[in-house]
Amino acid sequence: MAELKIVTVPDDVLRMRTQKVVEFDKKFHQLVDDMVDTMRAAPGVGLAATQVGVSKKLIVVEYGDDENEEAPKKLYVVANAEIIKKSLETEMGIEACLSVPNLIGDVERHVQIVVKGQNKMGQPIRIKAQGWLARIFQHEIDHLNAVLFTDIAERVWQPDSEEEYNAAA
Repeated sequence: MAELKIVTVPDDVLRMRTQKVVEFDKKFHQLVDDMVDTMRAAPGVGLAATQVGVSKKLIVVEYGDDENEEAPKKLYVVANAEIIKKSLETEMGIEACLSVPNLIGDVERHVQIVVKGQNKMGQPIRIKAQGWLARIFQHEIDHLNAVLFTDIAERVWQPDSEEEYNAAA
């Protein structure tokens, strides 16, 4: 396993529409493993394939329980991810992105969503997410559609401190 280079703006791959994952072979599994290593080393809570220069519909997300910080984190690997249901309720929250260093922004997101896609083996999956986990999925799926948080943020700014930036990431 290896850490991959995270591409940053203005790299063109961040603005490309992604291609559907059709082969769940050894090469794909290696990409998934490398993306997980890269996300953890960054450190981050999510990573889209475009962020490592690969124009494929693939995201990895690792996040714990909003209610119980002591609970172990859960790893999600979702190929061909798409949001199939969104709550009417939205909320504003601060976001950051590994591909947009040194900026944070206020972004409105749906409070609850349902994501469908395929797992690492190509089997169909559905994920119900709410709260911060729903925000992470929406952010990563935006990457698959060539959308950066700065495109949809109500306000974008440079944080005053590393603590402020880390709170958003």
